[in-house]
Amino acid sequence: MSAPSLSRLTWLFFRIGNTTFGGGTPTMAALGRELVERQDWLDREDFATAFSLARITPGTNILAFCAAAAGRILGTRGAIAAVLAVTLPSAVLAVLITQGYESWRSNSTAMSVIAGTVAAVAGMMWSSVWLLVRPFLGRGTRTLRSILIFGGAFLAAWKFGLTPIPVIALAALAGWLWPEPADK
Repeated sequence: MSAPSLSRLTWLFFRIGNTTFGGGTPTMAALGRELVERQDWLDREDFATAFSLARITPGTNILAFCAAAAGRILGTRGAIAAVLAVTLPSAVLAVLITQGYESWRSNSTAMSVIAGTVAAVAGMMWSSVWLLVRPFLGRGTRTLRSILIFGGAFLAAWKFGLTPIPVIALAALAGWLWPEPADK
């Protein structure tokens, strides 16, 4: 893996961070695809670590992810550049959208566009799930272990309303009690 220039890294975070919708998870998935698969600036393990830590960090998950991922690639200067590239343009856009929302709320075309984006966001969220789970799928026990932990976490959050910290703690306990089989 070769490190990019600061301007190239900043541009990537600016482009993806300001062209994805639906919150942090789809943005992190898009950044992961670019950073891991296309640019090879980050390995899957570092991506998964940054994603997981960002999800349990108080505050805005996407900012924590950007700081962790870009910091892993270019250190402190990369982390600062990535957070600013993702934050500043979207903050300006959020203010403009908020100001215009009252007039859009009665516009059926605008509401149709919003409904379309909701459906797309759901698809992108499932894409991010696949991106995170895929590296841990293999044959036999490894796949069963991944599916059961994933399914248990999903049920704990969805059906029983557990918040992320207990779900992550239970998943960590399950991972400790049922270690991943060694690759052969």
